[in-house]
Amino acid sequence: MEAKTNSTQSPYVKSSSQQSSASPVMRPMETHKNEVGGSKVVLVLFLMLLVGAGLGYGASYFSKATGASIVPSALNPNAPQKGKVYGTGDTSIFKDTAEGQMQNGGIDGEGQYHLVRPGGPSQSVYLTSSSVDLSQFVGQKIKVWGQTQAAQHAGWLMDVGKVEVE
Repeated sequence: MEAKTNSTQSPYVKSSSQQSSASPVMRPMETHKNEVGGSKVVLVLFLMLLVGAGLGYGASYFSKATGASIVPSALNPNAPQKGKVYGTGDTSIFKDTAEGQMQNGGIDGEGQYHLVRPGGPSQSVYLTSSSVDLSQFVGQKIKVWGQTQAAQHAGWLMDVGKVEVE
């Protein structure tokens, strides 16, 4: 009987003579010729900065144009609370009242804000205030107490002293 010498060896294992003729398992690392240069990194960072500044400017322009806040009032802890009164409580000084949706913008230099009321633009009340920061109420339905001022362009110009968020 003739004995086979490799009968117990697995067909997947190479003998020492087969391994030496094959390519080595470990090869030296090759350096990459296509490395990113410093100028490309600077260019990418500059472009990212430009895009970020553009988005910030666009967001601020949107906020000014529409009068809407970018942060929803539900997430803004400084947003005026419904039913809360801001300003002075003395209604003997501020006898005139008006209600409506607060928006940015006056008319021909009179008022910084205006209340949009039913009946169209002729019913808007243009507002200014020396005692209350009206910017926090933009986009909200409010009731204001104030004193009517003389105006040349606005149908109704009011100096606001008290605001209630409805």
